Amino acid sequence: MTLAIAPSETSPAPLSDLVARDAREFGAYARTGGWAFGLMVARSVRPGGQGADETPKVSAKEFAELAGCSADRVMRYYKAWDRAADDGLVPHFEALAPGQEVELPDADVWLTYYVSRNSATSERGTAIAEAAEAEGIRPTKALEVAENPTALRAAILADPSTARAARQALLDRVREDPDLQAELARDVVRTDDLKKAVATESRSADRIGYVRQIAESGQIKTPAGQTVDAPADLRQEAERHLSLLDELDEDEDTGEWATEAYGTMKTLVVEAVEADPELRVQERRTKFYSSLQKATKVFEELTFDDAQDFYEDDMVSQLEELQQAIGACITTLRGARGNLSRD
Repeated sequence: MTLAIAPSETSPAPLSDLVARDAREFGAYARTGGWAFGLMVARSVRPGGQGADETPKVSAKEFAELAGCSADRVMRYYKAWDRAADDGLVPHFEALAPGQEVELPDADVWLTYYVSRNSATSERGTAIAEAAEAEGIRPTKALEVAENPTALRAAILADPSTARAARQALLDRVREDPDLQAELARDVVRTDDLKKAVATESRSADRIGYVRQIAESGQIKTPAGQTVDAPADLRQEAERHLSLLDELDEDEDTGEWATEAYGTMKTLVVEAVEADPELRVQERRTKFYSSLQKATKVFEELTFDDAQDFYEDDMVSQLEELQQAIGACITTLRGARGNLSRD
């Protein structure tokens, strides 16, 4: 016969007071985060206006010595509590006594008031913190990056997405920073590869602008410089090319597309001029006057006060040949006028 022996019930080991204390402190910190430490400072460090004989509290320096940390660290907690007290989240220092417990805000709120770096109190740090808040991130993150430019450089060099973010940030800042504009411009012109890239992009932008102007204004500029209304089919072609260009991704190279669109539109403009007899005549007339004005300006700028210093026989020969050419031109034009009169 086998006897069944019931297992003996063992009573749990008594809970260590030390473990219980750790658990309570852990829970308090999990719920309140930095507020728990802020409270220790707020109820133990006397405000600046109080003397040592007025309160059992100690100075921030004394508290730091007792805590084994720097007075700066203590003051960061002190200032965080002070800001929160001004907002009505926690009691002011004067209302707290050493060892006093109060209800604390949620842990997530702590980072709104606590700044882990002294640089945040400087003008530069304040500007960085404000920009971080505007971007919806914690100021401490932005300050950490600002204090480690070498790490920022490494991230930009190694990671394309970080480089793109840095580029966009620079573009946003450069619009309001003339000094940075000048510095970037100097960097570009001093770097051959960048200078070539800028020239290429500028050329593409000009070509896209040419197509856009036709599509949006409905006018074309002829090779001779006339501005006239674009034929309907030519404008439609410009609109088609423009829509293709606008559909390209922001990081996609527009150079090839811009060149094709620009070349097509230039050809169509020339064809439009040739297809319109009246416009073709006006185009030739405009070109003639343009050339004549340029030649006239060149001769008007010539001076002969010191001709004896630079005279050569060949100069006279070339001018005589030019005079003959001008005479022939005048004769041809007069003949054309006579033909018009007879017609």
